[in-house]
Amino acid sequence: MHRKIFTLVLLGYLFFTLTSGAQSLNLPVLLVSENLPDAPLPASYTSEDPPQQTANPSASATTASLFGTVQDKNQMAVPNAQLRLENLDNHKVIILYSGDNGFFTCTKLPAAHYKVTITAAGMGTFVQQFELKSGETHIIPGIVLPVATQQSEVRVYANKDEIAQEELHIELQQRVMGVFPNFWIAYDWSAPPLSRKQKYILAARSIFDPVSLTLVGITAGIQQAENTFPTYGQGTEGYAKRYGAEFTTDSINDMLGGAVFPALFHQDPRYFYKGKGSVKSRLWYAIYESVLCRGDNGKQQLNYSGLLGSFTAGAISNSYYPPSDRGVALTLYGTMIGTAETAATNILQEFFLKRLTSHSKDKAPALQ
Repeated sequence: MHRKIFTLVLLGYLFFTLTSGAQSLNLPVLLVSENLPDAPLPASYTSEDPPQQTANPSASATTASLFGTVQDKNQMAVPNAQLRLENLDNHKVIILYSGDNGFFTCTKLPAAHYKVTITAAGMGTFVQQFELKSGETHIIPGIVLPVATQQSEVRVYANKDEIAQEELHIELQQRVMGVFPNFWIAYDWSAPPLSRKQKYILAARSIFDPVSLTLVGITAGIQQAENTFPTYGQGTEGYAKRYGAEFTTDSINDMLGGAVFPALFHQDPRYFYKGKGSVKSRLWYAIYESVLCRGDNGKQQLNYSGLLGSFTAGAISNSYYPPSDRGVALTLYGTMIGTAETAATNILQEFFLKRLTSHSKDKAPALQ
């Protein structure tokens, strides 16, 4: 029964093709269907207004038919492929499926512009637009569904230590005007905390940077020219004492305030560039950060590390500075002066130094 029906459909198909002068009759070999519906309409419709049967003998002259065969790249039939046929003039949609041999047919379609989208499980998509004219039998040629490509998403996650190491690498290249080290600032607001080892590396690089050593020498030279600490005397010996005292104080301050205490209290010794908000909010942020800091847990904390580092460095300096420059009062005074200098430096960092610092653009402006 099914073969007879298919034979009639095929004869009708050939008749319409010959009379309408349609496209080629070069159909794929796999046109034998064993499960086409008995009715002339497709088996499945999802449009609210599917094509209606009509008793008007002239209906075939005002409607059109559609045929085709769905294949894969090896010219094998693709059964049960879904065809979504959209009438682009009224946006009504018909859904039909290919048979076991990949063949499909749809008749009594109104003349209009159509878009067909053909899909099948595990395969790609075929899309084509065309126009059906009254009385036309249209064959969709070359329906080949590609094999669906599987896209694998690979996500690579670096651990916090690796990200912190990369951040530290960038920071150790930051120099104002390409010369003066600007290591103690993070332009990435979300930068992870430094490890204990990384804090010591940052402090050591700051202490022994050639430019830092040169600045210590310049400071000692100015002190000698102004005869600061007169008990040190003049000449090479006096200069050496001033250089040694300045270097020792700076080194102890950087090492204690930038590595030892931050490792002990789990605090970050860097200034985190804000870069967003009003001028007033950024100004107060820079000032507050002279006595506050970010903890390794990401929360704001009192900057025990910096304050203790400055105070301890001043206390230790009592062992090598002249007696007139020693004492608890002078140490506290030096700590307050150091805190004020930190606030001033933070203000410069927040508003001026970023544009002058090399590699600062390697990271996005910090606060989002």
